[in-house]
Amino acid sequence: VQLQASGGGLVQVGESLTLSCQASGGIGTITTMGWHRQTPGKQRERIASITTDSTTNYAKSVQGRFTISRDNAKNTMYLQMNSLQPEDTGDYSCSARVVVRTEFQYEYDAWGQGTQVTVSS
Repeated sequence: VQLQASGGGLVQVGESLTLSCQASGGIGTITTMGWHRQTPGKQRERIASITTDSTTNYAKSVQGRFTISRDNAKNTMYLQMNSLQPEDTGDYSCSARVVVRTEFQYEYDAWGQGTQVTVSS
């Protein structure tokens, strides 16, 4: 499975942005998907996740401002980001847990390249 994140850009403080993560190719079933943020000097952190039944989880830093969603028919996940702040600046990447059932069952995490979000004050 390949993931492609898009939608990043340069915005002003308080503005909104929506990121997309398109999954394609490969075999297996995508289960939990997540958005991650890498900021300079810090480790990459998972900021939001969503299960196949759309149960969501958020990091405290984005709770109440960001909304994760998915369209399983389109194999696409979204991240609606509101009230953006300078500390939200970073590289945003997406991941998906893929379950493969053939003769054996195994799981792996697919990752997409990041999309840069810059919030200017």
